Amino acid sequence: MSVQELVLKQRTEILHALCSSGSAEHLEQVLDVLLAEEELSWEEYQNVQVPGRALYTNARQLLDLVYTKGVDTCGLFLAALKQVLPEAKGVGFSLTGCRSSLEGKEEYQSTSSQTLLTQRPSLVRELQGCTDGALQALLISGLFTTADCDDVRLPIHTPSQQARRLLDHVRSKGESAAKTLLQYIQQKQESGSTPTQEKPTPPKEFVKYQKKLSSSVSAQSCFLSTYGGTSHMSLDDIYTEGQLELGHDCADAHGSLGLEDIVGTAGTVNEEADTVLVSGEAGSGKSTLLQRLHLLWARGTALQDFLLLFPFSCRRLNSEQRELSVQELLFQHCCWPDREQEEIFQFILDHPHLILFTFDGLDELKQSFSDEHRLCCPTQRAPVHVLLFNLIQGSLMKGVRKVVTSRPEAVGPLLKKHLRKEVFLKGFSPSGIDCFVKKHHSDPAVAAKVLGSLQTNTALLGLCHSPVLCWIVSQCHKELLGCGEGSPQTITDVYLMILQHFLQRQSSQGSTAGSGWLHEHLQTVLHLGQLAFELIGTTCYIFSGADLETCGVTEKDISMGFLIQSKDMSSTRSKRYEFLHVTLQCFFAALYIVLSNNTDRSTIPKLFELKDLKETGLSSACFGSCLPSTYQQEGEATAAETPNLQITATFVSGLLSQRHQSLWLHCCPSAVMEKRVRQVVRCLSKGMQKHFKSIPQPVEGEKKSMHAMPGFVWLIKCIYEMQESRIAKDAMSKLEVDHLKLTYCNIGPVECTALAYVLQHLKNPVGLQLDNNSVGDVGVEQLLPCMHICNSLYLRNNNITDEGIRKLIAKGIQCDNFRKIALFNNQLTDACTQHFSHLLKTKQNFLALRLGNNNITAEGAKQLAEGLKFNHSLQYLGLWGNKIGDAGAEALAQVLESSNTLVWLSLAGNGVGSRGARALANIIKNSASLEEIWLIENCITRAGVECLIQALEHNTHVKSICLRNNDLTPEEVEEMTQRESRLIF
Repeated sequence: MSVQELVLKQRTEILHALCSSGSAEHLEQVLDVLLAEEELSWEEYQNVQVPGRALYTNARQLLDLVYTKGVDTCGLFLAALKQVLPEAKGVGFSLTGCRSSLEGKEEYQSTSSQTLLTQRPSLVRELQGCTDGALQALLISGLFTTADCDDVRLPIHTPSQQARRLLDHVRSKGESAAKTLLQYIQQKQESGSTPTQEKPTPPKEFVKYQKKLSSSVSAQSCFLSTYGGTSHMSLDDIYTEGQLELGHDCADAHGSLGLEDIVGTAGTVNEEADTVLVSGEAGSGKSTLLQRLHLLWARGTALQDFLLLFPFSCRRLNSEQRELSVQELLFQHCCWPDREQEEIFQFILDHPHLILFTFDGLDELKQSFSDEHRLCCPTQRAPVHVLLFNLIQGSLMKGVRKVVTSRPEAVGPLLKKHLRKEVFLKGFSPSGIDCFVKKHHSDPAVAAKVLGSLQTNTALLGLCHSPVLCWIVSQCHKELLGCGEGSPQTITDVYLMILQHFLQRQSSQGSTAGSGWLHEHLQTVLHLGQLAFELIGTTCYIFSGADLETCGVTEKDISMGFLIQSKDMSSTRSKRYEFLHVTLQCFFAALYIVLSNNTDRSTIPKLFELKDLKETGLSSACFGSCLPSTYQQEGEATAAETPNLQITATFVSGLLSQRHQSLWLHCCPSAVMEKRVRQVVRCLSKGMQKHFKSIPQPVEGEKKSMHAMPGFVWLIKCIYEMQESRIAKDAMSKLEVDHLKLTYCNIGPVECTALAYVLQHLKNPVGLQLDNNSVGDVGVEQLLPCMHICNSLYLRNNNITDEGIRKLIAKGIQCDNFRKIALFNNQLTDACTQHFSHLLKTKQNFLALRLGNNNITAEGAKQLAEGLKFNHSLQYLGLWGNKIGDAGAEALAQVLESSNTLVWLSLAGNGVGSRGARALANIIKNSASLEEIWLIENCITRAGVECLIQALEHNTHVKSICLRNNDLTPEEVEEMTQRESRLIF
């Protein structure tokens, strides 16, 4: 097939590759190459790159033009495409047959203008980030006017587009302008400076404004604002770093991240995008993390590449009813310049790469993210959410870095395509919990007692993985240390503990004996509950005086401490309030559902079913507008509020547990409570059955597998909150699968506790797959109660260390069904191999051990070999991506050559050379069971492969040896493939 036919055949795939990101950058890079190679004339280029025309239309115009120009142009086009979009980045089409590289022009360039054309791709890269300096040089020389400079600097263009626009303008000005630009670039190269080093000198008024903004940001950030209440806790004294991770499929995913890495280059997936998303579950510390970033910037100790930082709260932007321009948004909602407002804003427009915006809580906006209403003029007024969405996607203030926080459920593919990268905040590590508790308690003796209490209650320790729950536990240490055997087990238990803590702290009679404390403050709970219940459904987290009055909230109720005065940025001067944390609002909404006589009887079923509610009583006010847009029959679509409903439902389940029955004795009739309990049990049973019915029948010969739907883990958490084993047994009695897949389900230690509680009641052993979650060492410990029912356990990408493995193996050895484990991409070292060695010695029915992409060296391989000496069952051993080298390969080969069970062995990417290959040849020669061995990406030379070929002559049972990417020439690969077809290169 000719390259011309290839362009035609793969037209759809090429269009998708050029345009699917929503950015014109890939198309423009291809055009740069075609211009430089003189395959396009200037007129043809302008006919393709029509300003304002749809991206796909421009791309189609180019494809039509390339096709009509013939075979040579098509070949060059495909070569340019391969350079711009290499297959390694996941391009879904073949470019076989196109030129493998683009040959640079070696002939002398007679004019500077010609050089600008033929060197265009490299000049675009050189000019990115330093267009201001180049424009200044051209302006001083008299070759450019101020209008020319303004046209290049238009804020709707990306840095690369500004560079191209500069080149186009210079071309139109003639040879003198081209020469001046090339001289500027040469001077930059000779001085060794980079674009990021070039910082303009701000005007005097800008510097004054910068100081004023820094002072304002510092004042707002120095005290913990997320759930510190009125205690004025210093952020410096309490801030504890959470676990930051990049996406598991990211090349930079492994290794710890610091705060400044959030806006750094690590993990970048779209260099043309400006928005970084920090996603994490409710209570994971997203707001506190941003607050810490703000404070460090204001003090000049971090993010010093940014001259200005503008912090926004999406919760508070909800209350902005006016239409604003970007200029008004910045100055009215953050900090007002004393004078020269226009000059300061113009500097911001001219230097977007020096500005940082942060938006906290995108999931709390009333409107769901949309890119339908495009806006590119920073002085044009629009509703605040339209401004925000255009800032995120880059139509407004292109080049300004934006950091946005949100819960994962609120982030769909529509938003993700506009992201520079996504960073996950995973809460506290075990050492983080320890650090936070010690910071919270100035008395070391109290801190030691709290930590001791956590160590004896693994369920509570798992809950403290969430910073907000860790704060509650630390805040209520007296209640925690005095509760004896009744120590909290569930999230509901913890929130009831803080409810009791706050109520009794304000009680006029002091601590009320027994369980009567709730009845004493029932009216306060109902007032606050009604406020939470009615307004959570309208995506309302900030309450006016009228809202409080409607729900009967009094000054006494406010004084309890659950509500704090909001730093509302709207123009009204009246006081506004919000709950200490959004999860506390969910908790009070649940209290109202459980305790109030005024809720509709359909409220609980509707809450759990998440279906459109009829307008019956208070239920419509609460839930009508907070359901997913797919369920709404009319009205404006809201943000992803399902998570708040699910949190509320989880609390309802926990509050109706038999454990808390004594609390409700004097608060609500027993018959009503029993009815509500039955409603919840029925809803949970119905919800689980729905998931089970969705399980497809297995293909013949394969195991029956269930891939959990999004709501499955939530239902399991609700069952756990009820602490009723009969409900768990009933649910699991209906689940009949061989394999349960829960990958990418945001499962942390809290979810592991609930899973173990429910899954331990399964009738038959199951394979449990928890890849790509946040289990960690704490979560591993929570899973131990269900280990007896797991015949295989998959924990890839879960940040597990040797300590987690120690506990896991100690339990696994006692479980007859436990036969397989996969732990790719964790934090394991040689220290874990002694535990696996003990496992291999002890369990003679163990089948598969996969430890790929960890930090195991030759010493670890020798430890494993000690266990393998005594094992007569292992079939699969995977150690790819470690560092065992020849010494490790020799140790393993020595004990595996006599194995009659090993079927598959992977030592890929381990630095194994020909010495190791020679040792492995003995396994191949002697094994009666081995079928496959993977040795790709090692250092094996011809001598090593010769040993493998000789071994294969003695063994017809082996099916393949994979040897791609070793130290072999193409000729050697060709020869050896001819000699032995089972060698795969």
